[in-house]
Parts: sequence; C-alpha cells; structure tokens
Amino acid sequence: MTAPDTATAAPTDIRSGRLHAEQYQRNFCDAHAPLSLAQARIEADRCYYCFDAPCQTACPTGIDIASFIQRIADDNIRGSAHAILSANPLGGMCARVCPTEVLCEQACVRNSNEDKPVEIGLLQRYATDAYFAKPGAPLFTRAKASGRTVVVVGAGPAGLACAHGLARLGHAVVVLDANAKPGGLNEYGLATYKTVDNFAQREIEWLLSIGGIEIRTDTTLGKNVTLDQLIAKYDAVFLGLGLSGVNDIGIAEPAAPGLRNAVEFIAELRQVDDYATLPVGRRVVVIGGGMTAVDAAVQSRKLGAEQVTIVYRRGPGGMSASAYEQDWAQKNGVTIRHWAAPCEVLAGVQGVTGIRFAVTALNDGKLVETGETFALEADTVLKAIGQSFVAQPLGAKIELQSGRIATDASGATSHPKVWAGGDCRVGGRDLTVEAVEHGKVAALAIDAALQA
Repeated sequence: MTAPDTATAAPTDIRSGRLHAEQYQRNFCDAHAPLSLAQARIEADRCYYCFDAPCQTACPTGIDIASFIQRIADDNIRGSAHAILSANPLGGMCARVCPTEVLCEQACVRNSNEDKPVEIGLLQRYATDAYFAKPGAPLFTRAKASGRTVVVVGAGPAGLACAHGLARLGHAVVVLDANAKPGGLNEYGLATYKTVDNFAQREIEWLLSIGGIEIRTDTTLGKNVTLDQLIAKYDAVFLGLGLSGVNDIGIAEPAAPGLRNAVEFIAELRQVDDYATLPVGRRVVVIGGGMTAVDAAVQSRKLGAEQVTIVYRRGPGGMSASAYEQDWAQKNGVTIRHWAAPCEVLAGVQGVTGIRFAVTALNDGKLVETGETFALEADTVLKAIGQSFVAQPLGAKIELQSGRIATDASGATSHPKVWAGGDCRVGGRDLTVEAVEHGKVAALAIDAALQA
C-alpha cells in the first residue's frame, strides 16, 4: 500500500480496546502449549541418549540433555530438574525462549534419520515446570559462608546466574538493578505470550530461595551509585548491564505520536494488567529484522492492529530472527518486506501517517539503494533495529572493544576486581542462554580469585 506524502494522509487511528476481552485472553495465552505427561514420555522415548551427545555440545550452558530426558522417561522429575538447573539456573525461562531450533535441536541426531528432532525445549520446560509446581526440599544448598560479599549490577539473566552461582559457593551477594523488578529482558523484553502467568518472577523467587542474595531495585549505576564506590566497598563486582541504548533509524525522527521504540512497547505490554487498555495503531510498521521486531509485530497484531508489516533492509537470510520466528510472524498475520531501508517518516499534526522506504539491493557485496522508493501508511512505527551498550557509567576504568566490555573467557575485565557478562560483553550472540553461561562461568572465576 502506498501512502500519500502529505500531512493530510488518512487520520491516525491509535486506540485501545480494539478487541473483546475474551479475544485478548486467547491472543495472549501460552503461545506453545506445554507437553502433557503422556506426551512428555512419548517424546522422551524418542531420544537415543547419545554418548557424547551433540545436543549437549550445542547448548551454551552445557546441560546434560540425554540425562535429563532419560530421567523424564524414568518419571524422575526432580532428578531431571536437577540436571537442568545445575547447569542453567534459569532453565525454565530458557526452555521457553531459547532458539532451540538452531541450537540443541538442530544438533539432534534424529535430524539425520528423520525430519523431526527430539523436542528438547518442550521436554526441558516439562521437567522444570513440574519441579517448580512441587519443589519439595531445596535442590541446592549454600556452602559455608565465606565472609566475602560480591555486588552484581544488573538483575538480568547474566546477573542472576552469577548471583546464584556465588551464593551456592557461600558468598553474600547484593544485586542492583535499575528497574522496579528483577529479571531484565526476561521480565521486560520478551513477548507476553512466551512467558505467561508471571513465570519470570516465579523463577526468580526459586533462584533467590537459596539465600544469601539481596535484590535492590530502582538503583542505577552512574546515577545512584558509581563503579568506584562499588569497587571500594565490595570484594568483587560483576557487571550484567545489558544494552540500555536504543539505535536510531538513521534519518530524521519527528517528535510525532506513533513513532516509538519497540523495546518500550514490549516492556509496556509486559507490565500492563489489562491488555484492553493498551493502545495500538490500526496500521503498524516495524523496522528491523531481529527477535524484538518479531515480538513487537506479532503482539501488535494480537492487540488488534489490522495491518502489521516488518520491513528489513536485507533478505530473509540476513535477519537475526530465525526462520522459525519469521514463519511464526507470518502465521500471525504479519507481512515481512525485505530489501528496503527507511528514508523518511511521514507525519501530520495528529502524528505519524506513514513511512517512506528506499528499495535496496546488493552491489558487489555492498548494500545500496536502487533509487526506487515506496511508502507504507502507518499510525504507528516501531523502531527495532538493535540496542547498544551505554558505557558512560563505567568511566575510564574498564576497557571496551567494539563498543562493549572487553573480557577474557572467564568474564574478567581490565580491572582486577571487575567481571562482566551478558549482552554488555563483547563477542556474544545476545542470547539469554549465553548470558546465563557468562554469569555461571564468572561466578566460578570470582570465587577462585577471592580464594587466591
């Protein structure tokens, strides 16, 4: 659809209550139904229980997948959960949001013999959900108190995993987070239909039940406390800061209603009590090609938007959202247009009316504009072209590389008392499961340093 270039385009139509209450509940229920007991046993029996299993190698946290699946088959849910959570203390959330189709399930040997791998993610969710429903005695206990206290900055996956690992080793941990709730992206950055029933907070409650971890929310590094103060006060510091900066779209962005960041839209939706109160445009355009773009686009549709289009500057293979996620978006009524880059936001007195794109192509391997343009009508334009690390609160004490914190394999930074992990650390893939592994490995490195 081509939009007029004038400010007198079709009036904006951003409003709440587009659907009946029952439809909101259906749209935002669990996107993928969990396995029943019978389904879990059947699926577990499909596993070959490989020695030196390639699926375990493909898991960033190294979960003993064959072992936890075997225990499901043996109806040993507690043992299965122990195998998962000892390697990944956020294994319940990772079972919901990990791109298993390109990690463990892609490595499954079943792919060589038939079309369908073992559904490892669903089995992991089955085991952790069943355990959390009836946890019984603690799976893990703390070691003897070390007398040392470590501060963790950021209560996202990396920070929480580090805190849990340190607590298991007997250290006291103080976790600082800028938000009103802990969880980071697990709480504020994931599509609502991926984590229903307040699961992020329920998993955190379990993680904190080991003891020795104090959470302090509404505390921002560089605002309420400085890195120098933390280094002076605590025995070690772990930085799990995530990416708090939002990239702009590289063109003029008018201060017009309807133009906003996709991450803010997703966070707002995650915290709202009544979906009917959240306004959405009738025509939504999402700029970007990653998971944030897909989550924002699909949720716009689920809120009642009639037309939702993701526009990406390269082809399908260039999108960081997996083929599975792209297919999920399209199945939910989202149109994906490739080979187009934004060149002008169209706005009138009431707000955004559309956005003009330049058609792109590859020329000798370089992305270029062809000279052709087109416009899409839109009441809402959501920017989802990536986030960036904000280094200003670190001062000059921590070395950066490519705009993120430089570390060694253990997470150690250029300062002897500071470690880092998760998205703020250079060289990662911006995956929840990888952030958990960063935190887990850093906890062991910090423990070794404190004992040296």
